[in-house]
Amino acid sequence: MSALTFTLKHKPDQRVDMSPLACHLLKDLALADIAAITLQSGKRKLRVDELFTIDGSDTQNIIIKNSIAKLDFIGRELDGGSINVSGDAGAYLGMGMKSGEIKVSGNAGLYAACEMKKGYLEISGNAGDFLGAALPGNKMGMKGGTILVKGCVGERAGDHMRRGNILIEGNAGDYCGSRMTAGTIAVMGQTGRYLGYAMRRGTLLLWNQPQLSTSFNDCGTHTLAFLPILFASFKTLNSRFADASTAFNRVQRYAGDMSEMGRGEVLVRK
Repeated sequence: MSALTFTLKHKPDQRVDMSPLACHLLKDLALADIAAITLQSGKRKLRVDELFTIDGSDTQNIIIKNSIAKLDFIGRELDGGSINVSGDAGAYLGMGMKSGEIKVSGNAGLYAACEMKKGYLEISGNAGDFLGAALPGNKMGMKGGTILVKGCVGERAGDHMRRGNILIEGNAGDYCGSRMTAGTIAVMGQTGRYLGYAMRRGTLLLWNQPQLSTSFNDCGTHTLAFLPILFASFKTLNSRFADASTAFNRVQRYAGDMSEMGRGEVLVRK
C-alpha cells in the first residue's frame, strides 16, 4: 500500500484544525469517508477534499504535502503510525502525542509537542515558543518521548517538562528549561536569558557557556560516566547528535535553581 497523501490545493483564508487526520482516527476508513471528514477553519467547516487532493490508502503512513503554517494540530494525540509533513506546520504540532512518529521538513509553530507522552518528533527547521511545554494553566509538560529540532527554538522550551528528551541543534530562546521537573534538554547552539528558571530537577546539557542566574551554584568540573551512554542512545538519529565528534563526558556542572528544590543541573561541555 502507498502512503495516504494529502496535497494542499490552495492556501486557506483561516487557520485549519488538522486533528481529525491522525493515523489512529483514520484506521479502517474508506477514502470516501476520509474525504468527507470536516475540518474547522475559523467559523467554517471544510470537507477534507475541499482543501486537499487525496491519494494512497495506507492510513498508518500519512504524508501532508504543500503544508503551510496555518495547518494547526497536526498529529494531535497521535497513537501509532507516522506523519510526514512536507513544508511548515502550524501551532500545536503533535500535541499530547501518545506514540508514533512525526517528521516536518520545514518550521513548526507554537506549542509543538506540548504535553507529549511518548513517540518521536523531528523538525528540520525552527520551532516556536513553548516546545514540549505545558498548556496554559497546566503544570505538566512533556512526559516522555524524544523531540529533535535541527534549527532554533523560541522561548520557554521544555517549560514544566516532566520526562523525555529535547534535542536542539541550533539556539534556544529565553527561559529554556523553565520550571522543568525532570528530563533532558540538550542545546548545541547558544541559550538565552534565564536558563533553567525555577527548575526543580532535570538536566540541561550545553555545548556553549550559558548566562546563568546567581541562583545556580558552580559545582566544579566532573567526568560523568552516564554521558557516553546518553550519547550512544542518539546514534540512530539522523542528527548531529549521532556524530561521535560531538559527544563528551567532561563537564562544568552547575546545580539549581536554588530558589526551588535545587536538584536540577546544567552541564556545560569542557
